[in-house]
Amino acid sequence: MQLTLAGEYAIRTMIHLAENESRGTATIFEISETQEIPEMFLRKIVPLLSSAGLIKTKKGKKGGVFLAKNSDSITPLEIIQAVEGPIALNKCLIDKEFCTDVRWCSVHTIWCELLIDMKKKLSSKSIKQIAMESFQRRNSLK
Repeated sequence: MQLTLAGEYAIRTMIHLAENESRGTATIFEISETQEIPEMFLRKIVPLLSSAGLIKTKKGKKGGVFLAKNSDSITPLEIIQAVEGPIALNKCLIDKEFCTDVRWCSVHTIWCELLIDMKKKLSSKSIKQIAMESFQRRNSLK
């Protein structure tokens, strides 16, 4: 499994929204410029995040995107799954028909354990915590 640019850009977008949560709405252009995400790519990611209930969009002069729920309750796992789909280290963990071994697969156990650990790690921090850590790191570099 490899995180695609869509997954990384989605996380960056959500970090930006969490860092600016008190401000409310952010424009696609602002997020694109600040997070160095191609605007056309971001326009493809926003509907996926919206469909997953992570952000809301607002049209009009003062339009843009904003978090649909508190950043304390959003995890990187949710964000990745919103744009990438289900996470799996091997196709057999998603599609039981994929594996041709009708007996017990010798590596199935390790894939399951790794998947559980990875999901646990991706759920261990909220996007708000990550945004705060990012903000602190940026300020320490100044």
